Amino acid sequence: MIRTLVADDQAVVRTGFVNLLNTQEDIEVVAEAEDGAQAVLSAGETRPDLALLDIRMPHKNGIEAAREILAASGGATKILMLTTFGLDEYVYDALAAGAGGFLLKDATFPELLHAVRVVAGGNALLSPEITKRLIAEFVHARGSRLPVPAAGDLTARETEVLTLIARGLSNAEIAGRLTITDHTVKTHINRLFAKLELRDRAQAVIVAYELGLVRAGGESGGARHR
Repeated sequence: MIRTLVADDQAVVRTGFVNLLNTQEDIEVVAEAEDGAQAVLSAGETRPDLALLDIRMPHKNGIEAAREILAASGGATKILMLTTFGLDEYVYDALAAGAGGFLLKDATFPELLHAVRVVAGGNALLSPEITKRLIAEFVHARGSRLPVPAAGDLTARETEVLTLIARGLSNAEIAGRLTITDHTVKTHINRLFAKLELRDRAQAVIVAYELGLVRAGGESGGARHR
């Protein structure tokens, strides 16, 4: 059961998401919030598996709420951000704060359910083209915002895997591209995450752009590591 918190200052939107999510046998909405401050309080009381947060909310925006919820839960509560516009000015900051993915408010019901299940499972929702474009645009336009660990210790294969993660490929797709097993892909990912001190795939994508492994628009960069 995915215990979920839904926070949005628009009552109609919030109620719509709550009603849709509650139709699923594996999802239960345990709390609602109409602003960021209330979301933080509710998350502390209910300890949800997932917090669905609108980026723009009064009193405390979704990014501030995400930081506090993640800190209080030790990362146990995953964050899925809601946004109205594809190129929201806060998207990059939300990724840096620890958001696992983004969902447009006009998303279809299947897209909503997929996003909730993917992010609640500890994965980043990076496959949709909108998310890849958002990350590319904001990293390119705003420059480095996260402290980037030294990448000199990455092997050539680990660098390849990091690049493919940044392009939005799943573990299975990476395995197919490199002609290796899923288990080997997971091993490479675990090692490069440890070396670069990465928290999740969303942060891995940001770091890959900042290292120059991938450029805005999806092209491979020129950075090389042993």
